Amino acid sequence: MPAEIIDGKKISSDIKESLKERIEALGRSGKVPGLAAILVGDNPASQVYVNMKAKACEKIGINSEVYKYPRDLPEPELIKKIDELNEKKTIHGILVQFPTPEQISEEKVILAIDPKKDVDGFHPFNVGMMLAGKPTFLPCTPLGIMELLSRSGNDPSGKHVVILGRGSLVGRPLAPMLYQKTKGANATVTVCHTATKNLVSFIQQADILIAAMGRAKFVTADMVKPGVVVIDVGTNRVEDPSTKSGYRLVGDVNFDSVSQVAKAITPVPGGVGPMTIAMLLSNTVKACEMQSTT
Repeated sequence: MPAEIIDGKKISSDIKESLKERIEALGRSGKVPGLAAILVGDNPASQVYVNMKAKACEKIGINSEVYKYPRDLPEPELIKKIDELNEKKTIHGILVQFPTPEQISEEKVILAIDPKKDVDGFHPFNVGMMLAGKPTFLPCTPLGIMELLSRSGNDPSGKHVVILGRGSLVGRPLAPMLYQKTKGANATVTVCHTATKNLVSFIQQADILIAAMGRAKFVTADMVKPGVVVIDVGTNRVEDPSTKSGYRLVGDVNFDSVSQVAKAITPVPGGVGPMTIAMLLSNTVKACEMQSTT
């Protein structure tokens, strides 16, 4: 029996609808959530992501300010702008679109953002709070993955979750988020990476498999056990002459084969991607709520 499709578009839409109610409540007290996005350079993918975030804000009533700078922007000027936004009362969340040009240290950028406005969840303060089990802002993509599991009825509590990849955006923060003794977590977590020996043996143990390796269609049906829940975070371009662009997006999982043995699976696109933006919006509304009480 083919797997249930975990529809990230539908779940993200539901989350956005619930955010509208919170935004309306803030509006009644004279508050409008504000998100500032900074883009340095002309990376096409980054431009698309920033525009998508701005449009998503507009649709649900979040004020969005986008600051675009040339690729050669000196680092001190970027830090100065972040300092200004830290002080701006109408801005509750700040994000700098990564990657940045080589003259700009992403670490310095993250440290410059006020932790209370760190809606990406990257600041060491927020990472530390997460590890302490007292989270403020959680990273958007891992949080979106947890929402996908929870809202699709695939509670990770007591399950063996295997994460493929230890990158700073997904695998590294997701592991401690999933093993916390909290609702929507409480799992046994294994993180696999490039030095993992007998990788397939770990994949075959997974009750829930999260693929975030960046390797197109790496996971195949013979690697997973029947009934596994698969969250595919991969976004890989592969050539496809039949499309107008000449390429299409595929995940780290061979969807056609794995969907025949899995219990549930996310598609690419339309799975994790929409959830990342939904969680950014959620963190921004939360930031406004928090700052409104201080």
